[in-house]
Amino acid sequence: MHPQLQNLLTCVELEEKEQATRYSLDQAHTLRQLKAEGLALHPLIVTRKSFGYADYPEISFKLAFPPETNLFRDGAAIECFTTGEEPVKGVLISLDGRSGEFRLFAPDFPDWIEDNGTGIKLAPDTRTTQIMKKALKELEQNKPLFRLFEQLHGIPVPEQAGKPVSDETILFHNKKLNPSQQEAVKAICGHEPFLIVHGPPGTGKTSTLAEAIYQLASRGEKLLVSAPSNTAVDHIAKTLLKYNINLLRVGNSSKADAAIFAHTPEGKLGNSKSQKEIRQLKIRAEEFRRMALKYKRSFGKAEREQRNLLFKEVRSIRAEIKKLQEYNEQKLIDEASVIAGTPIGLYDAGVGHLKFNTLFIDEAGQCIEPLAWCIFPMAEKIVLAGDHWQLPPTVLSQEAAAQGFNNSILEVAIRHTRQVYLLNIQYRMREAIAGFSSRHFYNRLLKTATHLANTGTHLCFIDTAGSGYQEKQGPDGISLQNEGELRILQQLIEKEGWDPAKTAFISPYSGQVAAAKEILPATLRISTIDSFQGQEKENILLSLVRSNDDGDIGFLKDYRRMNVAITRAKEQLVIIGDSATIGADKFYSAFLSYVEEQGQYRTVWEFDM
Repeated sequence: MHPQLQNLLTCVELEEKEQATRYSLDQAHTLRQLKAEGLALHPLIVTRKSFGYADYPEISFKLAFPPETNLFRDGAAIECFTTGEEPVKGVLISLDGRSGEFRLFAPDFPDWIEDNGTGIKLAPDTRTTQIMKKALKELEQNKPLFRLFEQLHGIPVPEQAGKPVSDETILFHNKKLNPSQQEAVKAICGHEPFLIVHGPPGTGKTSTLAEAIYQLASRGEKLLVSAPSNTAVDHIAKTLLKYNINLLRVGNSSKADAAIFAHTPEGKLGNSKSQKEIRQLKIRAEEFRRMALKYKRSFGKAEREQRNLLFKEVRSIRAEIKKLQEYNEQKLIDEASVIAGTPIGLYDAGVGHLKFNTLFIDEAGQCIEPLAWCIFPMAEKIVLAGDHWQLPPTVLSQEAAAQGFNNSILEVAIRHTRQVYLLNIQYRMREAIAGFSSRHFYNRLLKTATHLANTGTHLCFIDTAGSGYQEKQGPDGISLQNEGELRILQQLIEKEGWDPAKTAFISPYSGQVAAAKEILPATLRISTIDSFQGQEKENILLSLVRSNDDGDIGFLKDYRRMNVAITRAKEQLVIIGDSATIGADKFYSAFLSYVEEQGQYRTVWEFDM
């Protein structure tokens, strides 16, 4: 096997092994540890039970305290557990603040589901790892695709006599696209087999992709649209629906809002004959379930056998429901112009028998490379979109990360792809806020829309140097906190009279986020930088936390995290930190100089300490 392929395969196996170790709940990994590391949600308060897709049990829940974790993403493999009982496997449908929903792969709800002490924890996603391993092992057999693999990994391949990029006149549906967006759309509508749309924060990447998809669909092309998370898929799908495109959203539809749900298989088949047949099957399954539930936890051998037989019948009906749904979905897949879903959602939808003209992967900077190769074979042309200067995919295995496993497909591809189209005007933030990122990450090529020129001071750094506001470990013994920074920000909110609804507090450290929830106004959005990626607010308060005598800045060293943090604010960005700790680093030294030049440099001595 090719060395680069073998390396990716090894990394998938290392990640699989790390998941199995990290997610286990045993003597070595207590529940308290799993909760501290953001790997378990406990205790849950069950708010609703229902039977959803393919008649699987689905549980809505709330938490007494909002969790701060970016690992519980929609579609994550989970296990539902309680002390002394066998855990039940499932999948997380959604998690938003204190509320969430998950599906269990079981004939019914466990008897203990509403007991005190029930929780969910992340589980190894063996299905995804198996699909990735299969895709990597088969890659060398697909000659054109393997040539692309070699090209993206810097191995010279013979020049192909390609057709020129289309210079035909395009009648743009969206008349507001700027020249860089129009150029990207023209390129996508051309003949390049592989290209990248580089969209820094606020540059209208979604609008650009939607226009290109509309243009291609209008020509009768059949298209795939994907993204690493269901949230990102839904975001682009909503934009596409404004163009009246025949769209089918496959995969996780249980939490889709009304606009999207109407374009899922369930939504499209709502009143069909087959859906009525499915409803009848669900009623039958419910009858068998009710009979089975007469047998409670303590029962003899004969009762247990009877209960198992009843549940066997439930499973048989469920298989019939799934078969019917898959048959109907295939008809919808054949008819749709655009099919949207996560990579695994598309893989599971069974679209492989069809040939698609173009595959779009949005937020490709969050997509690990092997996941992309699972769906690359499905289309003749590939368009990656995203920003490799934002946070990379989350990887648990440090060993795999050291071998490059946390390099996204976008980061890998952009090094050896000439067809890169930068969207060069940002429409989100004031010029002073965007300026440093433009200088440091985007070679000064990122401009600000004229209506966002500075009208005052939009950028402020509050320096805690010499104040004694030192970092310390939080109660979990893992993450860091800095209470002094929080007290200053508390005063700032009161003095400035900022509207909490238009303001967010963000920090790299989950310990600081937990402490902020105790001190800052409850109506304020409080989040880690990682969880806030892709979002924005009028005002952002950023707490850097690090303050020590050694100049140790920890994972502030990942400057991409800082790029995400400083590009969330639209009007006001306030950063608090210790210049003596961060200033020895070249990047932060340059940033502090930029604040002095373009913003306001303050010290904590101006506040009531």
